[in-house]
Amino acid sequence: MSSSPQQPTYIIPPPAGPNWKTPLLVGVLVLLAASNVFLFVQLDRTRTESRNDLAKLTNDFNGAIEKMRIDSDAEVRRSRASVENLQARLAEERRLAQQAVGQAKIDAQRKVDSLQEKVTQEQAAQQAAIQQVKQTADTATTQLASVSTDVGNVKTDLGATKSQLEQTIANLKRATGELDNHASLIATNASELKALKELGERNYFEFKIPKGDKNKQRVSDVMVELKKADPKHNRFTLAITVDDKTVEKKDRTINEPIQFYTSKARQPDEIVVNQVQKNMIVGYLATPKVQTPRS
Repeated sequence: MSSSPQQPTYIIPPPAGPNWKTPLLVGVLVLLAASNVFLFVQLDRTRTESRNDLAKLTNDFNGAIEKMRIDSDAEVRRSRASVENLQARLAEERRLAQQAVGQAKIDAQRKVDSLQEKVTQEQAAQQAAIQQVKQTADTATTQLASVSTDVGNVKTDLGATKSQLEQTIANLKRATGELDNHASLIATNASELKALKELGERNYFEFKIPKGDKNKQRVSDVMVELKKADPKHNRFTLAITVDDKTVEKKDRTINEPIQFYTSKARQPDEIVVNQVQKNMIVGYLATPKVQTPRS
């Protein structure tokens, strides 16, 4: 029997997939715009709080100075009245001494001398009170100026910190995860992680996980186990248990976002490993701020 010639097989190429770059770009732009708005609101709120604190501090100091001035004025008036009374008595005793004779004149002169000494003491006390008022006012003014300078320095330091934070955030690496092309800001060191925490868009949980079955570690609501570590090539393998399900993430690299969904949120959680050591990994878990259960 002769067999019919074999027909050639034609492979029809699959239709081109949807263009995923445009929605990814739009998502990145939206995230950047949201970050800038958040930073602007936080900076404006901080400036307002600083101005309010300085105004309250100034009012408190002015009130304290006014109270000290009133109290000191009352003390000066009391001292002046006492001096005037003693001077009047002294003048009367001098008049009587001039009219007296013999022993009476001697006694009167002694009384005059005693009153003169009291007048001198009261005048010295009056001068001391006036000097104390002046010194207290000068001290309060100096303290107010010092506090104003300190507040100004704090505002300057705060502005510098904000600028440094903004620069750090601007330099953060942005990586696309494996779920729904979700782009994320990735911290590669402690200072960058601190900047992400200050940004406040997600919750962050740092971890150090040693290798071994007995070293499973709970990080927030997730159990993480280090299966394999290759510090020479900065690669590792993890087992992640969440919602009673375990999935293994094999041969991953540092600063690569490992994304997975939980039943508590519609956005994915993220694990980022920053260091791979011989028997340990160091990194963090990022979870959504809004915990809305998935339907």
